[in-house]
Amino acid sequence: MSPPSSAEEDRGTEIRALLAHLGTAMIATGQPVQEIEEELLEVGVQLGFPDVQTAVGPTGLVVTLTEGGPATHRAAPPGLRLHQSASVRRIRYQLLRGELAPDAAREQLAAVARRPVRHPLWLVALAWPVLAVGIALILQPAWANVAAAAVGAGVVFVLVQLAERHQVVKALLPTLAAFVVSLAVFGAANAGLLEGPLRTVLPPLAVLLPGALVVNGMSELAAGHMQAGSARLTYGLVQLGLFVLGLLMATALLRVPSSSLANLRVDEIGWAGAPVGLLLIGLSICLMEGVPLRMQGWVLLVLSLAFGAQVAGQQLGSIGLGGFLGAIAASLGASVVELRRPQLARLVLFLPAFWLLVPGSLGLVGVTELAAGRESATDVAIGVLGVAIAISLGLLVGSALGRSLRGRLATPPA
Repeated sequence: MSPPSSAEEDRGTEIRALLAHLGTAMIATGQPVQEIEEELLEVGVQLGFPDVQTAVGPTGLVVTLTEGGPATHRAAPPGLRLHQSASVRRIRYQLLRGELAPDAAREQLAAVARRPVRHPLWLVALAWPVLAVGIALILQPAWANVAAAAVGAGVVFVLVQLAERHQVVKALLPTLAAFVVSLAVFGAANAGLLEGPLRTVLPPLAVLLPGALVVNGMSELAAGHMQAGSARLTYGLVQLGLFVLGLLMATALLRVPSSSLANLRVDEIGWAGAPVGLLLIGLSICLMEGVPLRMQGWVLLVLSLAFGAQVAGQQLGSIGLGGFLGAIAASLGASVVELRRPQLARLVLFLPAFWLLVPGSLGLVGVTELAAGRESATDVAIGVLGVAIAISLGLLVGSALGRSLRGRLATPPA
């Protein structure tokens, strides 16, 4: 076998660099590593390198085009917003269709990370309390609790802006946000202004809670990616502990009785709270993440499917069954939409529904009750891990069903 020519070596170097850049961008979108490895292999085959091998982790990857050949390592950039994730997905789709040259693809990937949200800052800031109100209408639909959630979300937004400018605030953000929000909510509860404060703390913090980390880690472990899964799961649990630390510091400072830490749901609004909350969640996420207008209706559709399946599962069985069915509906629904409309990124359609499942919120409630002495460690661990495992299995089942439908429902090339 003759050695590769200089032109072949240059092309190999270019493709390897492209795959490394594309793969780290996909890591930054929040995809599980097993999906990234499969999709990078598809791109490699399309570009003429069917023996691509990758080792993907939560913070970077290694890629080689042939066994024993040169390899490229690249660290992942910071997390991308949904409008940036949509661009990454579009670039990958164009590479698969042969509509984009490798050098142009790398240029576009470099530009994606610098692309800001087009909405003005005041509108993005307004989306934070709107999102908290939407979640509160589902978790704790009482007027005083909804108002407290909106105020708490405004405070969290200010802290997030400070964290972008000051490293010390960034390091302490989970604990600091939980402490400030809990101080305000439990202070209002002590003054007799609201009931059920524990569930009221969750909506303002929902954007920061590590539910996606925990569930992605569980799904990676289930798929056999032990290093990535265990690292992501451990990091998510540590983040959850930092939130609980801030909450307990506030309750200790206010001398909150353990009875106020009960998982109590107060419903003053009735059946209208859930659909209105669902609509507000979808619209606010689209504003916060800069989701393109053409995708917002589809985001609401997948969000509604996931919520409906989750509620049905909870009525038929338990929280775990609701999470399992909701994850299947979200993953499969987003996959089917992408198959029929390839220009719509599945991840962008799926993630808002995924965030609605709030496994991090359930974990925060459980660990807080444990610290307050209301639950046993065994019950809390089984409950939190049970929900996380159920959602992870739902994601795997939904993804497998979506892949099995790809051959039948994929839009044929024009």
